[in-house]
Amino acid sequence: MTDLQTSLFIIGGAFLVGVISYNKWQEYKAKKSVERAFSGSHDDVLMTPGKENGEAPVRHEPKLFEAEFDADAMSAVPHDDLEQSAEQQAIEPQLGNPVSAPALTPTPAVRKDLPVDELIDCAIPLVLESPVRGDKALPALQTLRHVGNKPIHFIGEDLNGEWEPVAHGGVYSTLLAGVQLANRTNPLNEIEYSELVTRLRQIADDLGAEPELPEMTEVMHTARGLHQFVIEHDAQLGVNIQSSGAPWAISTLLAALSRQGFDARPEGRMVMSDGDGGLLFSLSTNASAVAETTSRLTLLLDVPRVAPDRDGYGAMVACARSLAARLGGVLVDDSNQALADVQLAEIAGQVDAFYREMEAAEISAGSIRALRLFS
Repeated sequence: MTDLQTSLFIIGGAFLVGVISYNKWQEYKAKKSVERAFSGSHDDVLMTPGKENGEAPVRHEPKLFEAEFDADAMSAVPHDDLEQSAEQQAIEPQLGNPVSAPALTPTPAVRKDLPVDELIDCAIPLVLESPVRGDKALPALQTLRHVGNKPIHFIGEDLNGEWEPVAHGGVYSTLLAGVQLANRTNPLNEIEYSELVTRLRQIADDLGAEPELPEMTEVMHTARGLHQFVIEHDAQLGVNIQSSGAPWAISTLLAALSRQGFDARPEGRMVMSDGDGGLLFSLSTNASAVAETTSRLTLLLDVPRVAPDRDGYGAMVACARSLAARLGGVLVDDSNQALADVQLAEIAGQVDAFYREMEAAEISAGSIRALRLFS
């Protein structure tokens, strides 16, 4: 081996050691930055507003996001730019024109807490030749749970004229089948409806009943109208936190977020619970499964699935501000432009208008109807 080759080996080895040392130093800095951000005694990220002034902590951030809800007031509504579905969402929705609720076919009056809903389901009466026991009906009804990706439910009218889910021990004079007309994916289509009709006729024959089937054209028109409403209100809002310095160590960050109230889901998302089994918003690290650091976090609110009284937007922004302060980051939109208080307040007003329109359409955000439609 010549002196030149020996020198090159030494230089290459020194360079390699230098690169490895630099990477280890960067990882150490990232881990320490997160540990410092969450070290010591910290409050819940949703309980921080007001602390600086010596006030008792209150949940969310009331001053910036308070709004009076008026179900009769119909103002402008977040429209196309509010309709986002990607993991990182633009946070500057614009206002569009109000959209009225679709005209739907009247059905027998049933309680709103029943699984067949006259507003979002196509309800089909099964008129029985004689009363039938739930024990006999259930095995047949349970063979029909879905057509395509649309769920089907059954209720029955008991001998006192009350509607209830078909159950063992009940006796019913009429049955009512309900197939959901639309969801986030698509409206009920002709193939699905034809399959429903065929299978309902088989069930009706087994139970000695006659289905009162609405015209397919009417059902398709109603389904498409409802799906259009879903499209125009499928709104998701995101707030990004961009690191102002070194990237954050993901493993340390996720552990700290868990201590702050976030729950880890099997699919890799971190979610903030509303305390009653529902979700307020989610958090993404915007990193691959093998990445060790990240410089950007995204908090995401599924607007139609969170009730107005939960103040999901206010809670999400309060959480983002707290995390940015602790981690040394800044709130930005998807174009990396800093988000000022005035912009966040404008968006809060648009969210309030969005909620008022859903309320006027009798599909309140966070309600069972909304959760079924926006699934």
